Amino acid sequence: MSDYNEYDNIDEEDISALEDDGREQAVITGSAAGIESIAPDTPIYRLRLMYSQETFLAVFREENLTPQSMVIVPTRYGRDLAQVIGSVRGKLPPVSEIAWIVRTASAEDMDKSRNNEKLEAEAFKICRQKIENHKLEMKLVLVHYLLEEPKILFFFTAENRVDFRELVKDLVSVFKMRIELRQIGVRDEARVTGGLGVCGRGYCCHCVSDKLKPVSIKMAKDQKLSLNSVKISGPCGRLLCCLFYEYGFYSEQQRNLPQEGMRISHSGESWRITEVNPITCQIKLSHDDGRQVSFPACKFERVENFWKIKN
Repeated sequence: MSDYNEYDNIDEEDISALEDDGREQAVITGSAAGIESIAPDTPIYRLRLMYSQETFLAVFREENLTPQSMVIVPTRYGRDLAQVIGSVRGKLPPVSEIAWIVRTASAEDMDKSRNNEKLEAEAFKICRQKIENHKLEMKLVLVHYLLEEPKILFFFTAENRVDFRELVKDLVSVFKMRIELRQIGVRDEARVTGGLGVCGRGYCCHCVSDKLKPVSIKMAKDQKLSLNSVKISGPCGRLLCCLFYEYGFYSEQQRNLPQEGMRISHSGESWRITEVNPITCQIKLSHDDGRQVSFPACKFERVENFWKIKN
């Protein structure tokens, strides 16, 4: 992803609102309290909560699990159904962040989950109507019935804090079970609902990684992108997630390539580097008299902190 030609409307448009301010954090968390210790040979799996697309790690000693299999696991809201993505190798997070799989899902569990999906669709309609009745400034995003707990989760977005106490009372009177409302951010909403980005592929937060990382305007600037809100923001209204995923590549390339504006000797004359393309690894030089030349990055070498063109 790159646009090297212009910085559109840098002075005219305030795009600071596109940045993450650090306060908006995911609240649909997978794992509950972790376990005390894990034996070295214990298989560790990455699981996905199907209703929120969030992933987390868990262990299971009774048998080897295959990808796509379903298991029952504790979450912060109660025991629920999760899908096995696969086994995990390499560096692991602290043991306290790893959950313990209770058991594999039975046929009865799967039947109950499918029935819950129908109940969730109906609960969504009821809750949305109640929100309208109470004239609350909130948008309902997701309704989820826990598999092994008599509880319904309602996730919503709102620009400000919402007093939903009367709404909860109404919902309890209808469903006759525990009700929990959770406010989530716009990035969380995009991850849950999914969709297609400007690239034509599924949202990064929905398909690539559920771990929502803060994205800053500096990342866009360092990638020489047009600072136009339409071009660098996603459907969620925040900076594109891919700015974060690609930032490491650009940072590494910048460390290994000369910088724009530097003076360098070529054919016995002083030239200025006017463009460095980290994607194509092409570097453009301009002379004071208007001449321009372009070289591949492999033609440049750094000697004692000075860049020069190889003979």
